[in-house]
Amino acid sequence: MKSALKSVLLALAAAALPAAAFAHPAIGDAAGFSHGFAHPISGLDHVLAMVMVGVFAFQLGGRATWLVPTTFVLVMALGGALGAAGIDVPFVELGIALSVVVLGAIVALDVKAPLAAALGIVGLFAIFHGHAHGAEMPENAAGVAYAAGFMIATALLHGAGLALGYVIGRAGGRQGAFVARAAGGIAAISGVGILAGLI
Repeated sequence: MKSALKSVLLALAAAALPAAAFAHPAIGDAAGFSHGFAHPISGLDHVLAMVMVGVFAFQLGGRATWLVPTTFVLVMALGGALGAAGIDVPFVELGIALSVVVLGAIVALDVKAPLAAALGIVGLFAIFHGHAHGAEMPENAAGVAYAAGFMIATALLHGAGLALGYVIGRAGGRQGAFVARAAGGIAAISGVGILAGLI
């Protein structure tokens, strides 16, 4: 448990390092970074999916604790590049909404997927989330700063999910299992609401 938490903290620290480059940025860089950082935290669908990725990673444990979130962030950056370049990816909004449903259900059911399958699942959904971030980049935003912003915000949301998983794990037994199932179930139901256009 301690080693998993240490890995999470190291991953978050590493993700935050690029922010040092923007301590005294040019105006375009500052605008790009702030827009990029705000994008993942401004939509309920993004927030729920990112937190569920963190909880899922915690539930899997071991190397998945850092590999699952890291894979998501890196593949999301690729999706962001596709979106910024204007390269079409079909069903982006549907993919984002489905990510909330699927990841929420995985957490609710405490699915112990093999690591390769877990990385494949989060990688697939990362493409959709990243494409949405890239496609909605403001024209006057600096691309690298914008990408750093949404990558760091995403990593922090994953960290929140890992922390939630840790708290749930500390509860232990039936209480912990109930809280995990409830959190995943709420996310999955919210995803259905997003799909139906009710949220």
